[in-house]
Amino acid sequence: MPRNDLIAPGDVWLVGAGPGDPDLLTRKAEKLIAAAEVVFYDALVGPGVVDLIPSSVERVSVGKRSGRHSKDQLTIDQMLVAASLAGRRIVRLKGGDPAMFARAAEEMSALRAIGARVRICPGVTAASAVAASAGVSLSLRGIARRVQFVTAHSRRGQALDLDWNALADPTSTLAVYMGRDAAPELSRALIAAGLPGSTPALITCDASLPQEQMLRTRLDLLPLVIESFAQDRPTLILIGKAVAQPDLTVVAGAVADNVMTH
Repeated sequence: MPRNDLIAPGDVWLVGAGPGDPDLLTRKAEKLIAAAEVVFYDALVGPGVVDLIPSSVERVSVGKRSGRHSKDQLTIDQMLVAASLAGRRIVRLKGGDPAMFARAAEEMSALRAIGARVRICPGVTAASAVAASAGVSLSLRGIARRVQFVTAHSRRGQALDLDWNALADPTSTLAVYMGRDAAPELSRALIAAGLPGSTPALITCDASLPQEQMLRTRLDLLPLVIESFAQDRPTLILIGKAVAQPDLTVVAGAVADNVMTH
């Protein structure tokens, strides 16, 4: 039986659904999903995770995904507020981790404005899932002393507003969320800021899912190879020397040979 005492009437939990594999869901997240009366979930939440929602729990798809929002953020905020005011036990299920490029602050602000209690249950973020699948470490002593997380999502037609000089650090690993469409700009701007074109890069689609695919390349080849890879699937790009270890060493120009399918 679900423990309804985990969520009081009117409370909202922002729950991280992880990268897609339901086995990567935290035990707490699974308990909260079972205790909810209604679950609002994004399009990036893995189907295996959605299947864990009990049949007795109302499911509301808000379809939020880069470039294809079936509900705008204000509408989602209003739906959560209405459910809270109605005294329902609410889970807001977000792909990855709610605190990582998930616009959690806007939803929490709207809910707190009506006095609702809102809390976060963290989830595995996509960059961690990609590193695990590839068998690499995001940080690496003597090679990558820090990790930088950025989103390449911007308003259509506008250039990315990023500190390229800071991101072009050869002693860091750069994780780029939603980076497919911005790959040409990423490559051009990072190289212009001083990052060598030979810097290893790893493109991953559908991280942690059965259809996961990885493509090894290098920064200067990124715009070329990504055109025939990823398409409209959820994509994350890792850039940095740590990506090359232990068995991801890039062979310049060997694009076709650099595909790994899981």
